[in-house]
Amino acid sequence: MEKAVDELSKLPGVGRKTALRLALHLLRESKEEVQNLSESLTRMRNEIMHCQICYNIADNDVCDICANPKRNRSLVCVVEDIRDVMAIENTSQYNGLYHVLGGIISPMDGIGPQDLTIEQLTGRLAKNEISEVILALSATIEGDTTCYYIFRKIKNFDVMVTTIARGVSVGDELEYADEVTLGRSIVKRVLYEKNVNG
Repeated sequence: MEKAVDELSKLPGVGRKTALRLALHLLRESKEEVQNLSESLTRMRNEIMHCQICYNIADNDVCDICANPKRNRSLVCVVEDIRDVMAIENTSQYNGLYHVLGGIISPMDGIGPQDLTIEQLTGRLAKNEISEVILALSATIEGDTTCYYIFRKIKNFDVMVTTIARGVSVGDELEYADEVTLGRSIVKRVLYEKNVNG
């Protein structure tokens, strides 16, 4: 029991109390249910790999997005991790390809450019099939640092480099927006007519 609690508490966001609660829950489940969970986790870890092109998760060497001939192959959206791919895909507003960095530059955490897939991105750009790179990283110091580093690395390629718009979320009250977000919203303002007409 103690070993199970120790292992469960290693999961992100799971403390010892939650780990104990999960372990006790699993004890109440049938042996078959617990076996199914165990087999699913083992199978996931053994069978899911990273796409050889974009570093998204995949069942094969190439993920479903990269393999889809209907995707716009001249457009690449650079994201921090797989969760960002899922979030953007859920919007149904993007039809290009992705490049998953596997993190962002964070000296405090010991993560440098060499720990990310930036060199692989430049390798993709060298093939001259991509016309636009969208930098879609978090609006944090680490995210901005990573964007700047990537921009410096790829600025000599014949590609347009864009970044996602940042501003006040739809439905948010201005008084609750942080100063950086609100400031960017003011600086990156668009014509009202253009905003209304889409």
